[in-house]
Amino acid sequence: MIDTTSVITEKRGQALWITINRPEKRNALNGDVIAGIARGYRDAHDDKDIRIIVLTGAGDKAFCAGADLQNSGAAFAMDYAKPNVDYADLLRLSQNATKPAIARVGGVCMAGGMGLLCMTDMAVAADQVIFGLPEVKVGVFPMQVLSLLQNIAPPRLVNEWALTGEPFDARAAQAAGLLNYVVPAAELDAKVDWLISRIVDKSPTAIRRGKYAMRAIASMSFDESIAYTESQIALLALTEDAKEGLRAFSEKRKPSWPGR
Repeated sequence: MIDTTSVITEKRGQALWITINRPEKRNALNGDVIAGIARGYRDAHDDKDIRIIVLTGAGDKAFCAGADLQNSGAAFAMDYAKPNVDYADLLRLSQNATKPAIARVGGVCMAGGMGLLCMTDMAVAADQVIFGLPEVKVGVFPMQVLSLLQNIAPPRLVNEWALTGEPFDARAAQAAGLLNYVVPAAELDAKVDWLISRIVDKSPTAIRRGKYAMRAIASMSFDESIAYTESQIALLALTEDAKEGLRAFSEKRKPSWPGR
C-alpha cells in the first residue's frame, strides 16, 4: 500500500485500488489528488501483475464532489503559460490506458467527480448515490467533463444536467449509460469484486490490444475503422495468448494466459 495522504493505492490481488482519501472534504479534487490518481494509473501500467484499476473514494459520503471550493482561487487558478491543465492531462492519461478501470461509487459524485466516473471503462454505484454537474451554480461550466460525458450519455440529458445544474439519482445515471450496475450499499464491494473476477480470467493481451483499438477507432469513419480492425485482428491472432486460447478451447480446459 502507498499512502500519499490525499490518495492511497493498494494492490488487492490483480487489481490496483486507487482511493481518494479526503473524506472530510467529500473527496474533493486538488492538485495532490489529481497527481495521486495519475501516479496510480502509471504504476498500474508499469506492474505486469496488475490487470485492472479500481477508482473510488474513502468513506460512504462521497466518491468525489468535484473541485475543492474551500479555496476557490486555487481551484480555478491557471498558469496561462502552460498549454495543458493537470485535470485534463489526467483525463488524457485515462483514455490512453490499456488496462481497464472500474469506478466504485459509494457516495455523491459531482462536477469533476463526474469526469473521474466517465474516464473509467465500467462503473458500479450504491443505490443512494446522487450525481450532478452543479458548476453553473458557481458561475463556471463542466468544460473538461463534457469531453468524455458527451460520448456516454444522451445529448438531451447532458444538456439538461449541464445547463440546469440539477442533481439526479443512481437509477437515472444507469438509464443514461453512466453506470453498469446499481446495488444496495452493502452489496457494493461484492459487485465490484464480481466484475473484477469476470475480467482478470480473460486474456490480458486481448484486453490490452482491444482497448488500444477501441481508442483508435473512436473518431474514425466506418470505412477507416473496418480497415483498421481487420488488420488488428490479424495481428492479435499471432499473439501467444491467442494461440493458448485456441489450444485451451480445443482441449476443453481453462487457458493459462502468458500475457504475450
